[in-house]
Amino acid sequence: MAAAAALARLEQKQPRARGPSSQDLMRNQVKKELPAEATVSGSSRTDMVSEPKEEGSTPLAVPGVYFTCPLTGDVLRKDQRDTRIKEAILSHFSTDPVAASIMKIHTFNKDRDRVKLGVDTIAKYLDNIHLHPEEEKYRKIKLQNKVFQERINCLEGAHEFFEAIGFQKTLLPVPDQEVSEEFYVLSEAALAQPESLERHKEQLLSGEPVRAALNRQRRVFRPSPMASQFDLPSDFFNLSAEEAKREQKLRSEAVERLSMLRTKAMREKEEQREMRKYTYTLLRVRLPDGCLLQGTFYARERVAALYSFVREALQNDWLPFELLASCGQKLSEDENLAFNECGLVPSALLTFSWDMAVLEDIKAAGAKPDSSILKPELLLTIEKLS
Repeated sequence: MAAAAALARLEQKQPRARGPSSQDLMRNQVKKELPAEATVSGSSRTDMVSEPKEEGSTPLAVPGVYFTCPLTGDVLRKDQRDTRIKEAILSHFSTDPVAASIMKIHTFNKDRDRVKLGVDTIAKYLDNIHLHPEEEKYRKIKLQNKVFQERINCLEGAHEFFEAIGFQKTLLPVPDQEVSEEFYVLSEAALAQPESLERHKEQLLSGEPVRAALNRQRRVFRPSPMASQFDLPSDFFNLSAEEAKREQKLRSEAVERLSMLRTKAMREKEEQREMRKYTYTLLRVRLPDGCLLQGTFYARERVAALYSFVREALQNDWLPFELLASCGQKLSEDENLAFNECGLVPSALLTFSWDMAVLEDIKAAGAKPDSSILKPELLLTIEKLS
């Protein structure tokens, strides 16, 4: 509509040139494309998404976005995950202080470059001790040392790690001065176990941030004419600070965009940019018997993740199958495409179908596939989609 209005304004204001200008060529292309796109947009999109609903208005397709803590197994709300993971790491100090301190270093500190620099420096300290166990100077680390202050002291969890592997804070006199300075000094007990120091160093170097896993919230629904309707909670529409700034920039560019004609390629590029603003997507798969399998995914996860999710729910998980988007596009498990790149955000309905060639081979062999598609334990949880 905006392009059509802009087209009308341009036709009123601008006289005809002797030869077709670039703007004339673009105008003619838009004239051809707008009717076709209007027809397609009214018929091809079946997985309709409404704006986020207020609580209590209508039943939501999913209550929200949830995560599972890898340390405790607890299911957490989106706004709980960081706090609860930190609590779980801190509680781990009572049972395994070395592992807890490593998790703290890699999780509490968000600057990954700073973490790597600090971890590599600690590993260098431990390498020196391992290579020169008889030299006392390598067993002492001056806390006021510039390198220690800039690379290690700033890391949460670093002090806990030194103490957990056998270092002790000690005041040592400064030669030729009447003052003392604080050092980390490796204990004799820790020095007597060089293999432990080497193991702790490798654990530190291979450490990763503890992240909550997205909870799929798998649900199974009976066949329903409402399969393509998605009432999503606000979690699916929340924007980060960075995304909010990007949205503001897009709004400021709206006036400029409306004042010019855009070809189909330009509009498709803009639509792709809109798709990238979503963090999560809710996907439903319609099975041959009409039942629906639903799960939550990251918008940037690959299509292979959906294939794995569906396969885990099948009674015959060894049989090959295909997934089709609502427009009829076949989603290949082998393609390295993300859901937002396929337009499957913030929600979508897909269709499941068995590989017909394999089914024919099974029938020719005199066998018969199970009539039940999903595993029995999932059928016990089947719900009515409302």
